[in-house]
Amino acid sequence: MGSLPPPSSDLSLPSKQTLIEPTDLLHLFKSQQKYLNHFFQNLNLSQTLTFTHTLLNCKGTIFFTGVGKSGFVSQKISQTLISLGIRAGFLSPVDALHGDIGILSDLDIVVLFSKSGNTEELLRLVPCAKAKGAYLISVTSVESNVLMDLCDMNVYLPLERELCPFNLAPVTSTAIQMVFGDTVAIALMEARNLSRNEYAANHPAGRIGKSLIFKVKDVMKKQEELPVCREGDLIMDQLVELTSKGCGCLLVIDDEYHLIGTFTDGDLRRTLKASGEGIFKLTVGEMCNRKPRTIEVDAMAAEAMQKMESPPSPVQFLPVINQQNVLIGIVTLHGLVSAGL
Repeated sequence: MGSLPPPSSDLSLPSKQTLIEPTDLLHLFKSQQKYLNHFFQNLNLSQTLTFTHTLLNCKGTIFFTGVGKSGFVSQKISQTLISLGIRAGFLSPVDALHGDIGILSDLDIVVLFSKSGNTEELLRLVPCAKAKGAYLISVTSVESNVLMDLCDMNVYLPLERELCPFNLAPVTSTAIQMVFGDTVAIALMEARNLSRNEYAANHPAGRIGKSLIFKVKDVMKKQEELPVCREGDLIMDQLVELTSKGCGCLLVIDDEYHLIGTFTDGDLRRTLKASGEGIFKLTVGEMCNRKPRTIEVDAMAAEAMQKMESPPSPVQFLPVINQQNVLIGIVTLHGLVSAGL
């Protein structure tokens, strides 16, 4: 019975590393910029507008398809549209011929991305998609090709050449496809008047959604968690309250829970330095900040974050009050960060 050869014990690194010259890298970026500029300068706006209007008025689902790198671009564009609340999806040209084409209807649009317009898998898909009654749009970078002749509409994406030295690796053509698809997606977003709240509803778990959905009341500490005291209380009698609630402050209130001011652990250090043993006789009310930054309970959590970071100096918390200046809660920077904001 054969056996594997023992692993090589020579783990030494090459004595000389291959490096890329900065000028060579800069030349590549400038070349890519030149090829992208060729696309922007030669894109047929009328053709693109017709394409965008067609997608905007689709009564069914907009499916994107492609093979290889164009397939990845198609998936990305479809996901962008979905995140904007537009019915879209990716249709694998291979899986479509093995049952997935059953999802198509005569209300749907199929957008086929192909640099050459001669991709065999897409050419096989076309007659089957047409038989389902779908409207077919090819997006290609060769002015005359088989795919465009078979589809109901074609969009030509001007391509000077690939950045690849052999003009083979699809690195410029896919960049053009992505820019084209995402720009059209934003045009659809604006035409549909998508609001910030609607956009946030589609992104509830990410930072984008949280910043647009979460309100102060969703992330604040409430009554039983608040480090409260009265203005006549001695500072030294409130040290446990100051340190035990994890807020780094005391919220000074009257008997009706109106906010009078705040006293922070920083205030404690400054008072101790200035007063020495005199701190034992000082009340919280004598040393508290009577004009603290506050925020209302229905304000957005992102607004609280901005308020904390605003000049003249950042703060670590904001008392939450209602319109009658009654203390409702406290929102802390740690709480906002923990919530993913």
